Amino acid sequence: MKSVRVNKVEDFDAQVNEAVESGNPVFVLFFGTEEAETSESWCPDCVIADPLVRKALLQVKDSILLEAPVGSRNEWKGNTTHPYRVRFNVPALPTLYKWSAAGAGETLVEEDCADYEKLTKFVQN
Repeated sequence: MKSVRVNKVEDFDAQVNEAVESGNPVFVLFFGTEEAETSESWCPDCVIADPLVRKALLQVKDSILLEAPVGSRNEWKGNTTHPYRVRFNVPALPTLYKWSAAGAGETLVEEDCADYEKLTKFVQN
């Protein structure tokens, strides 16, 4: 599994297009940005899901994980105009998308991202 961090919303399209053009399976994980004090996401569900998502993707040959942090809690919570909410209809955190040339596809949201059985089925289908 290759992991690529999308640090700026403005860079998302270029990075996802590059990943998709590789022909490898592409997954995008939207999550709460890590806090400087703890180096962990402010989103407790994201903290739980992250290692499980990575473990599941290790089973997918040549997979690419695009990590898309959404910003601080204040930037995300209640912000219906957040670019990822508007463009990709990201409902909650964490959200894991399968991505293809056609764009965002199937998703796993919140606690489903922390359910290893669901994750494994999701990434292998």
